[in-house]
Amino acid sequence: MQIASPSRSDVPEYREIRRTLEAAAGNINGRYAEFDWTPLRYLNKSFNHRILSGFYRAARIGLVTPFRDGMNLVAKEYVASQNPDDPGVLILSRFAGAAQECKAALIVNPYDPDSVAAAIGQALAMPLAERQERHDALFRVLSHNDIKQWAERYLAALERKPKTPSKLAPMHAEGS
Repeated sequence: MQIASPSRSDVPEYREIRRTLEAAAGNINGRYAEFDWTPLRYLNKSFNHRILSGFYRAARIGLVTPFRDGMNLVAKEYVASQNPDDPGVLILSRFAGAAQECKAALIVNPYDPDSVAAAIGQALAMPLAERQERHDALFRVLSHNDIKQWAERYLAALERKPKTPSKLAPMHAEGS
């Protein structure tokens, strides 16, 4: 299932990505679907947090692979929603801000589709004990690095005096 919540629909590049995804999903479904099974469920709509949490909890894999991103709360919400007795596996782009703290996830380069495919295979074949260990490590990091910790670090950074930039020496042209 691909949930593509609409955002920035006024940006032409986002509209083009949406058209590309819709066409790809349609082509795959047209080629491989059976009367009682559809390989891809592409949903281009928003869901409330309670419904998303249910999707996250049911998912065996959380595939979060932005090419460039900030912190990426989806990855953290996926981990928080998992059943610790039978958790899914987080596959995370190395370019997501969350990758800095979610080291127990399977970290991939989204520009390398073969590595993403290999990580999906690894996640699907991962033994329960390893999934539990990875989830426990991720959950501990996210529980410790909560909004209170983040806010304290952020405010402390704001209170630090900014370094005054040094004055640059004047530049002179050669031979002048």
